[in-house]
This record gives sequence, C-alpha cells and structure tokens, in this order.
Amino acid sequence: MSERTSKLFQMAEEIDRNLRDLRRSLWKPVEEETARISVTPPQRTVMQLLFNSEGLSLKELSRQVGLSHSTVSGIVDRLERKGLLERQPDPRDRRSARILVPPQVRRHGRARMKSLALHPLAEALRRARPKERKLISEGLSALRRLLGESAQ
Repeated sequence: MSERTSKLFQMAEEIDRNLRDLRRSLWKPVEEETARISVTPPQRTVMQLLFNSEGLSLKELSRQVGLSHSTVSGIVDRLERKGLLERQPDPRDRRSARILVPPQVRRHGRARMKSLALHPLAEALRRARPKERKLISEGLSALRRLLGESAQ
C-alpha cells in the first residue's frame, strides 16, 4: 500500500469515527426520552418503522425488524398496553390485523422526536460562527455527493 493510500485510509477511519460520535451525540436526547418513557431500543425500532408507515402486519414488521414473530408480537403487546400502538383489522383481509401508531401518538411523537433530534445540531450551529456553518454545510454536502457518486 502506498503512503498516499495509507493516509487516505487513516483519514477515512477518522471521518468514520467522527460520524459515529456525531450520530451518538445527535441521538442521545432521543435515547434519553425513550428511556424516560420506558421504551426499550427494540421497542423504539418498532415504533420508528411504524411511524414511517401506514401500518404493517405482524409478519411484515417481524421481517423488517429482523426478529422472530413471537418476539415482535411481545414488543407490540407491551407498546399496545402503553397506548403507543393499536391493532386494527386489515381492510383487505379481516382475518389479520394492521399495527398502527394512533393519530394522537403520531402527532406528538413526530413533533417531539424531531425537536429532540434536531436540538443538539441547531444548538451547535447557533454557537458556530457563520464561516464555520458554511464550512460544515459545504463539507457534508461534498461528502454526500462523493459517496453518492461512488455508489453508482
């Protein structure tokens, strides 16, 4: 491996480490909020999938979460008892149910989670000088574009 390639790999490792640390920092308030309302990480994963859908069957949810049917059924049961999810008959097949986030939970959750997820970033940008904000935005946009080009 050439010295230039070695330096690029070192830089890639540093960027990867920074991105992981940033992700942890940005999600910390969300994790604290879900812990406060006694929602476990697997329950949060199920909630996130359902927030981004119009409802899923238990089979679909199990497949997307990558957990067994019985495990996901238990997660859904616990979230349903907390009033965070509900089961409704599937209009296409009355023998099965769709699992949904109730409208009032969806409204509250969207507003609250967006605020929690964006607050650390907005606060950091507030403290940054205008030149730093521009560098951050341009650097991330360039990295995103370059990663997109390499994926094609």
